[in-house]
Amino acid sequence: MKAVKIAAPGGFDKLNLVDIDDAGQPGPGEIRVRLHATSLNFHDLIVCSGQSKPADGRIPMSDGAGVVEAVGEGVSDFAEGDHVVSTFFPQWLAGPARVSDFSGTPGDGIDGYAREAVVAKATSFTKAPKGWSHAEAATITTAGLTAWRALVVDGGLKAGDTVLALGTGGVSIFAVQIAKMMGAEVIATSSSDEKLERVKALGADHVINYKSDEKWGSTVTKLTGGRGADVVVEVGGAGTLSQSIKAVRIGGHIALIGVLTGVSGDVPTALLMQKQARLEGLIVGSRADQQDFIRAIEHGGLKPVIDKSFGLGELGDAFAYQQAGKHFGKIVAEW
Repeated sequence: MKAVKIAAPGGFDKLNLVDIDDAGQPGPGEIRVRLHATSLNFHDLIVCSGQSKPADGRIPMSDGAGVVEAVGEGVSDFAEGDHVVSTFFPQWLAGPARVSDFSGTPGDGIDGYAREAVVAKATSFTKAPKGWSHAEAATITTAGLTAWRALVVDGGLKAGDTVLALGTGGVSIFAVQIAKMMGAEVIATSSSDEKLERVKALGADHVINYKSDEKWGSTVTKLTGGRGADVVVEVGGAGTLSQSIKAVRIGGHIALIGVLTGVSGDVPTALLMQKQARLEGLIVGSRADQQDFIRAIEHGGLKPVIDKSFGLGELGDAFAYQQAGKHFGKIVAEW
């Protein structure tokens, strides 16, 4: 059986396609899944680049999609032939946030899905959306669910609200699509006019080039008639947070998802207090959240935006492409 393993200390050139023992048959409460796809996320990049010092021989990738080949005793949620997709936190089944680290996350604290087959607890997967390819389904685990939680679970999004999505990476593009699916107005930002045209084609009502408009927080306020955005999908962190606080409406919600511009920095606390806005950090979501999201997209007809696909043995090239920042939407690997 083929798998990709990371050789310490990590780095894209340390991702090696190797032979490993077969995954075997499932025990009680387990399923065996023939994997066919994964998708790349910033978290995976941190692991595979060596920044998080992965364990030597770790199998990377948090996202995995494939077909159930066998079910163990006591498993009733799945049957052979079901198309499934992994969960980011297998130990977080439902309810409020219960984890704050990645010790149980596939591809980080435990082996992930860059392999041909896996045996895992049945609760490590959900059914994939009907009619989706394995590559499409693999985008749900991290990026899709993060956007869903930011907007719906935590943000309480409703029809008629205004959403501000920063950038055009996987989470942000999902946020645009989810917001439009749910009847919201969308404002999107990017430093690329070409990408802004593409996000308009996805349904964004307004777009802002944040490189040419450094005071884009005030621009959002103007575009919303002085009200501000109801929900801000904040992926930048320290370097963009002050503008996001300016952009959010009084009593609005800022979902802090990423730290692309730095892990610490000044926060305009007086303005945040004045706005009476909620600033809430989040890391993906629970298995129940994922099931809710899948039901929503099956009814809403949403399909993910996939930029480029690589092979299992090309993960190093895939991450180099991701790091270059030229992609729009998701990067996947299929086998």
